[in-house]
Amino acid sequence: MALGSAPVGQRFENPRELLGDRLKGVYRLLAEHGVVLFGDDYFADCYKSSRLGRPTVPARVLATVMVLQSLEGLSDQEAVDHLECDLRWQAAAGVDAGYVAFHPTVLVGQRNRLRLSDRPKRFLEDTKVVARQAGVMRDRVRVLDSTPIYDAVSTQDTVTQLRSAIRKLLRALEGCELAGRVRAVLVRDDDYVGPGKPACDWDDREAREALVDALVRDALAVLAVVDGEVLVGAVREAAELLALVAGQDVEQGDDGVFRIARNVARDRVISTVDPEARHGHKSRSRRFDGYKAHLSVDPDSELIDEVVVTPANTHDGDSAVIDDLLAGHADDEDKPTVMGDCAYSSPDLVDDLEQDGFEMIAKVPPAANRDGRYSKDDFTVDLDRGTVACPGGQMVVIRFSRDGSGRADFAGHCADCPLRVNCTTSTSGRSISIHRREAILQRAKAVQSTPEWKHAYRSTRPKVERKIAHFVRAGWGARRARTRGVKRVTTDAVTRAAAVNWARLATLGLTVTDSKWATATT
Repeated sequence: MALGSAPVGQRFENPRELLGDRLKGVYRLLAEHGVVLFGDDYFADCYKSSRLGRPTVPARVLATVMVLQSLEGLSDQEAVDHLECDLRWQAAAGVDAGYVAFHPTVLVGQRNRLRLSDRPKRFLEDTKVVARQAGVMRDRVRVLDSTPIYDAVSTQDTVTQLRSAIRKLLRALEGCELAGRVRAVLVRDDDYVGPGKPACDWDDREAREALVDALVRDALAVLAVVDGEVLVGAVREAAELLALVAGQDVEQGDDGVFRIARNVARDRVISTVDPEARHGHKSRSRRFDGYKAHLSVDPDSELIDEVVVTPANTHDGDSAVIDDLLAGHADDEDKPTVMGDCAYSSPDLVDDLEQDGFEMIAKVPPAANRDGRYSKDDFTVDLDRGTVACPGGQMVVIRFSRDGSGRADFAGHCADCPLRVNCTTSTSGRSISIHRREAILQRAKAVQSTPEWKHAYRSTRPKVERKIAHFVRAGWGARRARTRGVKRVTTDAVTRAAAVNWARLATLGLTVTDSKWATATT
C-alpha cells in the first residue's frame, strides 16, 4: 500500500474551476451570472448622500454575501468567515481562493443604507424581473399566507417594563435641564441606572403590590413633568413608550393603589427593548411573540412575489397588509386571482378586492353551533325574497338594518317545534344573523362546494405551505429575527425571500444568453 503525500507549491486561484461540476444550485447560478445580476453600480444609489464615500468591496461580492448569508441563516461574522474559507462562496462571489474578507460591520452599514434607499427591496424585486423575463413567473394566481417571526429579545413582565421605560427616558434626557426636574420627582429608592428587575420579596403579595404602585407613581410623576414640553427624537419616543407602558397593564383600585390588571391589553407592548414586537396567535393554542411575515406566492413558478412584515398581532386579512402584498399588481390590466385560507374569507375583504378588480378565492369556514346542534348552514337564506327557512320548514322574514345587516327570529315557531332540542337551548328561541354582505358569503359557500373549486384549491393551496417551509428553513433571519423593529426585520425577510427565489431559479436551470434570461423549462 502506497502512502499519499501532500502536493508542494500547488495553488488553485479560481474556485469555480477547482469545483467544476461539483458546484451546484444557487452557488453555481451566482458564480456564472453574478456579474450580470450584481453589477458594479448595483449599490451606487445608496451612497448619493454619503460623505464617507463607498466601501472598496465590489458590489457583486457584497450582494452575494448578503444573499448567501440570508440563505444559510448566518451571523455577519459567520458570513465573512464563509467568504474566506468556503470555496462555494468564493466561486459565487467571483473572487480568488485565499480572498481576505472585509470587516463584518460592512454588512451592517450596507443593510442600513439599503433600507434608506429608494429601492429597499431590490434583492426581491430583481428576482421577479429575471423570472418574468425567463417566462416562469406569471400573474395568473397569487396565494397568500403568513408565518411567525420570533423576536430577538426577551418578553418582559410589567414590573421590568415599568422600570425599564423610566430608565430609558432618563438616559435620553441626560445632559438636559429637564433631567434634573424629572429626577427630583422620583420617590422610589432607585437611581434607575442599572438594568434589570428591582429587588422585591416576590412571595409577599403586599410587597409586590407596593412595588407596582411605587413604579406607576414614579412613571406618572415623570410624565407630569414632561407634559407640555417640546420633546423631539429619542426623548419623545421614550416618553411615548413610558406613557404606553404605564397605562397598559395596571389599574387603580378603589383604595387608590395601582395594581397589575387581570386582563391583557389588546396591543400590549411586550418589551421596552423592542417596542414594536407584539403577542401573536397562529391558532387558539399556539402563541408566539415578535412579528409576522405575510407572503404572496406565485404557485406556477413557486416564487415569492412579495413579503410584508408586521407586528405579531396583525390579522392575516388586514386590508392594509393585503394592499401591500398586491401593490405590484394594482395597475395590471389582467389582475391575478388571489387565493387564501379562512383568515382571508372576510366578506368585507373579498368585496374590497373584487372592487379593485381581483378575483378572491378564500375558504369560508363552516358555521358552527354548540354540541352539534343546527348551525346557520342548515338554514336556507334567500336574500332575493328576504327570508330564512329553518330545518323544520318554518320561514320568517329578515328584518334588515340601515347598514344592510339583518336578523331572522324564529321565536314564534320554536315553542312547539319537535327539532328544538337539536337547534337551540335559548328560552327566547333561535335567531339567525345576516351579514351586511351576506350575498358574498352565500356565493362563496356555494362555489366552494363544487368539484372544480375543490380541485383548484387543493392543488394550488399547498404550494404556499411548501414555500413557507423553504422560507423558514434557516432559523436565524427567517423564523427568528436577528434584529429589532419592523423595518430591520423587513430587510432580513426580503433578503431571505430573494435568496429562496434565487435557489428556486437555480433549480429551474436559469441561464442568460445575449442579455436574455431563460430556464430549462422555457
